[in-house]
Amino acid sequence: MGAAIQQSGGDGGGRRRGRRRGRSRPMSEINVTPFVDVMLVLLIIFMVAAPLLTVGVPVQLPKTAANALPADSEEPLTVTITATGEVQIQTTATPRDELVAKLRAIAAERETDRVFLRADGAIPYESVMQIMGALNAGGFSNVGLVTDVGGPTLDRGSE
Repeated sequence: MGAAIQQSGGDGGGRRRGRRRGRSRPMSEINVTPFVDVMLVLLIIFMVAAPLLTVGVPVQLPKTAANALPADSEEPLTVTITATGEVQIQTTATPRDELVAKLRAIAAERETDRVFLRADGAIPYESVMQIMGALNAGGFSNVGLVTDVGGPTLDRGSE
């Protein structure tokens, strides 16, 4: 962003001999249009890219009317049970017989005992409870069940 030179004086563009009446002085106005253009482009880029930054295994989460949990300063640990019954810690597939040992190792390195459990809606309740038991045995007693919003409220008075 540069400054322009502005001519002052009212000589009408003609030349005069002798002393110049109009002096050139720098223009002190800043052109913010390019700055605004760049900011708008960056805003659009971040708005498009932000939803793509969520990392996870694709599962069909059940829908509930529960509110979201408050966020922590530490990246949340996520355990996922896929529709095929496979268990994944973050995005790494883990055999069920090694799950408790890996969870204990992870719990020793973390500050918080919070873990989020994501399970496909087609998974039997018994399988989800077995994984919750493994999470507890692995040192994670604060288990949050992840669901999608927009499910039934089961409250006929609010309809």
